[in-house]
Amino acid sequence: MINATILNAFSLLGLNDMTTKHRATLFSLAVLCYVVILLVNGSLIVLIILDEKLHEPMYIFLGNLCINSLYGTAAFYPKFLSDLLSNTHVISYTGCLLQVFVIYSYAATDFSVLTLMAYDRYVAICRPLEYHSVMTKHRAVLLVFFSRLVPLLCQTVVMTMTSTVELCGSHIEKLYCDNWSILKLSCSSITTNNIVGFIMIFFYFGHDLFIVCSYVQLVKSVLKSRECRRKFMQTCVPHLLCLLTISVALLFDLMYARYGSSSVSQSVKDFMGIQFLMIPPVLNPIIYGLQLTQVRNSLLSLCKVSKQVRGLG
Repeated sequence: MINATILNAFSLLGLNDMTTKHRATLFSLAVLCYVVILLVNGSLIVLIILDEKLHEPMYIFLGNLCINSLYGTAAFYPKFLSDLLSNTHVISYTGCLLQVFVIYSYAATDFSVLTLMAYDRYVAICRPLEYHSVMTKHRAVLLVFFSRLVPLLCQTVVMTMTSTVELCGSHIEKLYCDNWSILKLSCSSITTNNIVGFIMIFFYFGHDLFIVCSYVQLVKSVLKSRECRRKFMQTCVPHLLCLLTISVALLFDLMYARYGSSSVSQSVKDFMGIQFLMIPPVLNPIIYGLQLTQVRNSLLSLCKVSKQVRGLG
């Protein structure tokens, strides 16, 4: 028996022999993906900060979504890139728990922020006369604060429980640490951990139910007015695409981690395990950047100013 309190490190077995044969290609693709994530999310964050026209609740929530993408992916890509360049794929016990904490608090925060964005769209379209009194900048900042605080507290509870589990092994069959992979190494019953884990899963996927209910009301309003239809297509469609992307990617990872077949190749398992760290952080800012007229116009204006400054230089 290996007590968790004296366990020093875990071995990550996701990078198998077949994967390491193509490590140069995988390293290039991973670097490209991470650079794109940093670029598109960073650009949108800077744009929202610099342009006062974007200092509105919807764009504040969007900026927080981009910040969260940078936060979550920072826990995966640097370590993954380092492993691709190394023959040993080891992570410290503390580093493993920290990676789990950051990655899954990132996923939970994404659901929280998307829920806030759905509420914002509901008030804007269904109660337009009350919008500016309900969704003030101060209230938007407060909602953003709680959208980050609650996931951090929830994940703190989960990780505190995980850190007390006695382990009988140190091999994790993934590219990164996740809570279920650690719990599978337990020497004793993990029933309580499973119950708490499922409560967290249902709590955050319950956010989807709230969003669906808000969109039922939105669709009813859309049918009444051409202006509402325009707002819906411009702001709600990208929101739904972002929600669908993160929901499917994360649900696939969670369910496969617990119930997936052992006959599936390690490469397929690896892809399914990291897609929520690849697809949503890239697509979300691109979808919003292309769809939201105000963001697109602000970006074009900023590009024109940059050209003029270079021309004067």
